[in-house]
Amino acid sequence: MSKRWRIQPYDSDEATRLESSAGLSPVLAQLLVARGICSAEGAEQFLSVRMNELREPDDLPGVSEAAERIMAAIQADRAIRIYGDYDADGMTGSSILQRCLQMLGANVSAFIPNRRADGYGLNPDRLAEFAEDQVSLVITVDCGIANVAEAERARQLGLELIVTDHHQYGDTLPSADVLVHPSLPGSSYPFDGLCGAGVALKLAWALCQRASDARKVSTAMREFLLMAMGVAAIGTVADVVPLLDENRIIVRHGLLSLKQRPPEGLRALMRMTGLEEKSSLTAEDIGFMIGPHLNAAGRLGQAPLGLELLTTDDPQRAEALATYLGELNDNRKRLERRIYTQAKKQIVEQFDVENDPAVVVAGRGWEPGVVGVVAGRLAEKYHRPTIVIAMDRIQAAAATGSGRSVAGLNLYQALQACDQHLVKHGGHAAAVGLTVEESQIDAFRNTFFEHVAEALSQQDLEEEIAIDAETALSQLTMSTVEQIEQLAPFGNGNPRPLLCAAGVEVAGTPKRMGGGDRHLSAMFSQHSVKLRAVAFGQGDWAEELDQVSGPIDIVYQPMINEFRGRRSVEIQLVDWRPAEAAVPATVKSA
Repeated sequence: MSKRWRIQPYDSDEATRLESSAGLSPVLAQLLVARGICSAEGAEQFLSVRMNELREPDDLPGVSEAAERIMAAIQADRAIRIYGDYDADGMTGSSILQRCLQMLGANVSAFIPNRRADGYGLNPDRLAEFAEDQVSLVITVDCGIANVAEAERARQLGLELIVTDHHQYGDTLPSADVLVHPSLPGSSYPFDGLCGAGVALKLAWALCQRASDARKVSTAMREFLLMAMGVAAIGTVADVVPLLDENRIIVRHGLLSLKQRPPEGLRALMRMTGLEEKSSLTAEDIGFMIGPHLNAAGRLGQAPLGLELLTTDDPQRAEALATYLGELNDNRKRLERRIYTQAKKQIVEQFDVENDPAVVVAGRGWEPGVVGVVAGRLAEKYHRPTIVIAMDRIQAAAATGSGRSVAGLNLYQALQACDQHLVKHGGHAAAVGLTVEESQIDAFRNTFFEHVAEALSQQDLEEEIAIDAETALSQLTMSTVEQIEQLAPFGNGNPRPLLCAAGVEVAGTPKRMGGGDRHLSAMFSQHSVKLRAVAFGQGDWAEELDQVSGPIDIVYQPMINEFRGRRSVEIQLVDWRPAEAAVPATVKSA
């Protein structure tokens, strides 16, 4: 599908003043002004990302009471069970609380459910098992806020229940003893974007303060919290929450911590993936390397091994677990490629994606743990809200689906509008999970399409590339790109800047690269400046670019590539088209 290019407007006079007053490159000054940052002081604050700007943990709704109850349980030597979610966010958050409570001398163990056998959120049968095991206190991580009936079951079983979560809740809140959540009704907490691991980090911080009997924690606990911030950074990036406000602080400093003080399992995983050789880590390293390995364990029913990797202090066990997670991730990729191919074929043969407002596909025998990844890839390819449903391999039964949204549509609210066709559902604005009877899939699809058609205009369904600035390749010096990197961490809510250049020549023969020849490698030239370009998942562009006879216009992201100790500027190609007149920057009048 063709994409509309739009260059973000900016005030050129403001950019010039900021460039001069803050000593910035013209490109970075323009990028900051486009983000509404126009003063040298504002630029310094945004670029510095100070750790002391994190809010006190007791400010987070529910943390104070939760910490008091947990400390009382520890002092009474009551059995505590952590109930985490099976994705990277749940695993990382669970590992933070488990390590924290062990450090404080708690009688604690952790449980991570099986995606298929236990389902999402609290499982009443597991709660009954906890009660039989003489567990006294259950603390959820990254789940529980939607489990109204299950919370009541915990109360009937005599279990004290503390729910820590960040997901969207329904009309009724669970009757837990304490709810820890950044956006509870009546809360004035100014940032609702924390992920499950971020909430767990705040609770661990509060516990360390109480154990230290001061706001300033002991040296040992400070070291623990810095390590935990690195683990929380993984959950934050992997859960695709906005990298703004406190999340930006957690990830910026967490990336440093991962380099300096990784727990044993993550050290082994980074060594296996080659990240240990890098001089510094980026959010993309988490998003494309660390996160997928942890999520592969959850997707394929081995989430407890992901938690063990994050909590073990045995180097040999860490090495074995990292190797096994690598094998699971390879298997996940194979399953994903197969389902993605079959889903695309179904879309082409059975639906009119150019005119349909959304995508809902279903396949028998698809792996339920992988359909969320496929939904994300399809949503990106077709720029449509996408639901992918995995039906049982053999018999008609309740099917499991995952969905990913596009800008402008709250996917959780969209499923609320289709509730009559669903067994259950949960999630948030950008990503959801659902269960649906096979007999209801067609009815669900129709209702979902109707809701999306009302919520999104045709223009919303046309993918637009919001370009930050027009920048010639000659401006991409190492110094300028290093300055651009100060805008990091990049991800949801704070995307890596998109630049464009006009009249670029293809130098040499573009080539496919990577597993399955899925990616592109090419050389581009503009005004005697040559730069290597890569495009992930766009191997088909190699043949198309090779047929181009004249200059092209490109949209790209500047990157610093590090290989065997050598650093160089490269670009990641996002889109291209035959050259038109130079694309003008949109400039506001002063």
